[in-house]
Amino acid sequence: MHTDGPTGRDRLRQIARRAMIERGLEPDFPPDAVREASHATAPAGGGDRVDDLRRLLWASIDNDDSRDLDQLTVAEPLAGGRVRVLVAVADVDAAVHTGSAVDAHARANTTSVYTPAAIFPMLPERFSTDLTSLGEGEDRLALVVAMTVTEEGEVVESSVSRALVRNHAKLAYNGVAAWLDGRSPAPAALGAVPGLEAQIRLQDRVASAMSTLRHRHGAIQFHSSDATPVFDGDRLTDLLPDDPNRAKELIENFMIAANTAAAAFLESRGLPSIRRVLKVPTRWDRIVALAAALGERLPDEPDAAALQAMLVARERLDPEHFPDLSLSIVKLLGSGEYAIDRPGHAADGHFGLAARDYAHSTAPNRRFPDLVTQRLLKAALAGAPSPYADGELDALAAHCTVQEDNAAKVERQVRKSAAALVLSPRVGETFDGIVTGASAKGTWVRIVRPPAEGRVMEGVDGLDVGDAVRVRLVRVDVERGFIDFAARPAHGR
Repeated sequence: MHTDGPTGRDRLRQIARRAMIERGLEPDFPPDAVREASHATAPAGGGDRVDDLRRLLWASIDNDDSRDLDQLTVAEPLAGGRVRVLVAVADVDAAVHTGSAVDAHARANTTSVYTPAAIFPMLPERFSTDLTSLGEGEDRLALVVAMTVTEEGEVVESSVSRALVRNHAKLAYNGVAAWLDGRSPAPAALGAVPGLEAQIRLQDRVASAMSTLRHRHGAIQFHSSDATPVFDGDRLTDLLPDDPNRAKELIENFMIAANTAAAAFLESRGLPSIRRVLKVPTRWDRIVALAAALGERLPDEPDAAALQAMLVARERLDPEHFPDLSLSIVKLLGSGEYAIDRPGHAADGHFGLAARDYAHSTAPNRRFPDLVTQRLLKAALAGAPSPYADGELDALAAHCTVQEDNAAKVERQVRKSAAALVLSPRVGETFDGIVTGASAKGTWVRIVRPPAEGRVMEGVDGLDVGDAVRVRLVRVDVERGFIDFAARPAHGR
């Protein structure tokens, strides 16, 4: 692919930096935060209230190139077919102190920003990929959520404690998934640790039971619409779908359970929590219409369990087009937000997860709400009051919602610039697509290969979210991430 000026990677990095600044995010760490990070040392381990759990077969499963490792998992069989699942979450608070310059930057951005060309971490790498990362072979402080899970996948007991842990193997989603599916031998890091293969198979079995139970209760399973950039050196050559797999689902189920347990623990100790909520969708009528067009029936009132059952049926009947349907439903459900839950007050739940109690807690290197939750958990363990005043928590929840939305818009904008870069030689070609947005602000279509979303500039009349269309690429603008299509309804889909 020919590009003028900077390489594809450099060009996208410049676009990302500009987009962050425009959205009120800081792409660079301030000098005082840089100084703090350069002088930081690992927090002391151990202590009377810290368990030594380094002997357990902890392992991390994350992306191939991840270095900011927030979680480790391990499982122990119990009597009666039950299993004790433990999730260790990096004790970021032990190194990043409230009121520090590093904390102030994290509080301003509230999240790491992931773009195709560069990651803009919430914390300096001295912390996120070193001192507060649960790196392989390192002894690290962690908060451990322990859960007793039945054969049916129900969490019947949970607790939170502080511990010293050790990552015995850094594993990657794709390699573990291929091994679990029988498509490849065990990854070298997995086979090198005696007993770890049986350990991961046990975790996979428990996670599968948890997933089945969650979906029976109405949790909704979607296919991600994100794409993975492919670079040849610094030149962007393609975008590939980021498909779900068994290892990702394993970790997802454990993290959802741990986040739910963290919220319940705070409530039991009389402390507030910062919850992630997704309210009942306002465009349920359009979701019902989409289902009807496929020969499926949904109730007139929002029903997460019925929606999940419909999605399961459609994935089985038409797996080729299920990602299109999944994306449409995601768009119609809307965005989540942060809200403060106070003991004794009924809280909104998370419609997509079929959970009332859900507090982000498992990624404190990457998300500020998780770091806030960690500080609340540590206060609860110490029998101390909340380290945040009520009004401060309310302001933080609102700020985190805004900044997470801003970060998502930056990531989406840079993904569009990457897609425009890949598509620039293909102006005039036609593609199959699906409508992902339709309002007075414009109509949007997503094509499958490469995964890319653009605005429909011609032929928008009558189009709505979920409609299949045939589109012609008429223009791209890499700098602004614009991809323009002309559309006509697609038939035979």
